[in-house]
Amino acid sequence: MSSVASTAPPAAPARPRRVLTLARRYKLESVGVVIVAVALLLVILGPALAPHDPSATDFARELQPPSLDHPFGTDTAGRDVFSRVLAGARLTLLAVLIVIASATLVGVALGCAAALGPRWLDTTLMRICDIGLSFPALILALGLAASMGRGLDAAVIALAATWWPGYARLVRGLVADVAQQEYVESARALGVSRMRLVLRHVLPNSLDTLWVQTTFDVAAVTLVISGLSFIGVGAQIPDPEWGAMVADGRQVLTSAWWVVTFPGLAIAITALGFNLTGDLLRSELDPTVRERRGVG
Repeated sequence: MSSVASTAPPAAPARPRRVLTLARRYKLESVGVVIVAVALLLVILGPALAPHDPSATDFARELQPPSLDHPFGTDTAGRDVFSRVLAGARLTLLAVLIVIASATLVGVALGCAAALGPRWLDTTLMRICDIGLSFPALILALGLAASMGRGLDAAVIALAATWWPGYARLVRGLVADVAQQEYVESARALGVSRMRLVLRHVLPNSLDTLWVQTTFDVAAVTLVISGLSFIGVGAQIPDPEWGAMVADGRQVLTSAWWVVTFPGLAIAITALGFNLTGDLLRSELDPTVRERRGVG
């Protein structure tokens, strides 16, 4: 029995030690992970945590400065800014995640088709991507959203329609590189179907770079979708979307700074958090970055 006991695995879990090691190695990036975790928690619980109805107006309380009852003050219609910022996390970030998910799915599908399909399909898809990438995403999305009518739904559709070319080109390069590996050639020689080849062998070995790019793009889309709302083609007041809240308060910036400041900080901090998280993922998943930092 003593021999059995001596061969038992150690009780101390390895995963918590790994987390602590990463937190010590990437102190600033770990702050980004915490910000992202809080942002995602607010997507789930934000409206439930709001102390006031984020859409309830009370003109008798308009433009009140921050206080115990209204920590972020009130806006031009007497709505509680703190409650609107909390509720706006769900509205803004859900829109961002829908854009990223849609663009990623389309980009991955077309990128795989270009890399593994006939040469004419590859050429056609990549030329379409070049056309899409030659225009700034904000300008294209602005035109599409304006043509569909103002609203957050229009902004989401417009951004998803303009964001996929970057993913398609990225995935095409990754898949084309992985497809040349010996294990993929061996699986192809054994008669593995193209769909199984992509799902079981090619894509899983291409996801590291895709995860990093997706994390950075969440920050970028957060800024762009808030920008569309700010210029009037995205979400509209009284929706508690962060960009629309900033637009609503710009006329009273000098007399009621809190109306603009707190939703603006929410946008900036969220984008910073996802950028720092992307830096951490890139540092851990990219061998060249790990070598440059001296990480084994």
